[in-house]
Amino acid sequence: MSKVLYIKANIKESGESRTFRVSDCFMKEYKKNNPDDEITTLDLYKEKIEFLKPIELKEIFESKDEESNKKPILSFAYEFAGADKYVIAAPMWNLSIPAILKAYIDYISVVGITFKYTEDGPVGLLKNKKAVHITTRGGGYNNTNYEMGDRYIRTILSFFGIEDIQTIAAENLDILGVDVEKNVNEGIDKARIIAQSF
Repeated sequence: MSKVLYIKANIKESGESRTFRVSDCFMKEYKKNNPDDEITTLDLYKEKIEFLKPIELKEIFESKDEESNKKPILSFAYEFAGADKYVIAAPMWNLSIPAILKAYIDYISVVGITFKYTEDGPVGLLKNKKAVHITTRGGGYNNTNYEMGDRYIRTILSFFGIEDIQTIAAENLDILGVDVEKNVNEGIDKARIIAQSF
């Protein structure tokens, strides 16, 4: 049995968000194929994720011990580290990711939990895990220098030691004359296929 963390980062509700249309179909297909897995859904807007405060930095950077997992400020990091698989659903916003997702990443980027420092530099602690990033974009940004959201997600997950990362991107959703439903449905079809072996 695997533990799956479904991270949702969009201010729009599931019925309005094109990103969630794709990611919810992914999760539905995944559950059908993995009925015994433990799935935790983390909606960052409902969690009311805030930016880190100066007073919280000390607990994030200090040495970790057996009591550290009882500290509320570290709860997101321990939850993230305890999962086996990650589904991150976030649209492209201003060429990158929603600010709330970056704020969440600041909470989970914790020395001693998701990575550590060694004589040779930083080393990720989350080996042998996998992730999928599900996103939607108004234009066609795949393989361009403008696209910084998926590149960042892949980079930070790799920094944590997660190397098995896939991306599902539905693009050109705000281009005039484009069949938006067709593009979203193509994303959904791809999501269902990937979910079967995720």
